[in-house]
Amino acid sequence: MSSLDHPGIRKVVAALSEAGHTEAANGIRVLADDVRTAAQAADALGVPVGAIANSLVFAAEHRGVRSALLVLTSGAHRADTGLLAGLAGVTSVERADAEFVREQTGQPIGGVSPVGHPAPIHTIVDTALADHEVVWAAAGHPKAVFPTTFAGLVELTGGAPETVAEDAR
Repeated sequence: MSSLDHPGIRKVVAALSEAGHTEAANGIRVLADDVRTAAQAADALGVPVGAIANSLVFAAEHRGVRSALLVLTSGAHRADTGLLAGLAGVTSVERADAEFVREQTGQPIGGVSPVGHPAPIHTIVDTALADHEVVWAAAGHPKAVFPTTFAGLVELTGGAPETVAEDAR
């Protein structure tokens, strides 16, 4: 893939543009290799791993109903699922499998963007991302990323800014 022609990337471009984030849409970079981890993305971009906004999809359960929870967390630490359950007001939170992720987001694991999903997803944005002037998020494909800010992620997603990891406190 050498261009922005992938359908997943086009959806993200459209969502960013529709939200008025044309700078982010125009800043999408398609990298030479898949960057399925924060460390790989940071290495490819030459930025600190903490500036990578991991899009983690969890299966949240509350009163027998299972729904998606999207957590945009700094690549510098791991999200605490117990903490996330409390923040989301659900009984439990567990890592979603690839099929659930694709069903909820329309995107593959490793390329899940904060935007461009078939329907809105309850989202939490890690406050540790505010430590970086520019943060990078996936753009609908494992080789694509876009630049934004912590405030931009909160605005784009309607997400709740929260501390998502014990080690980030």
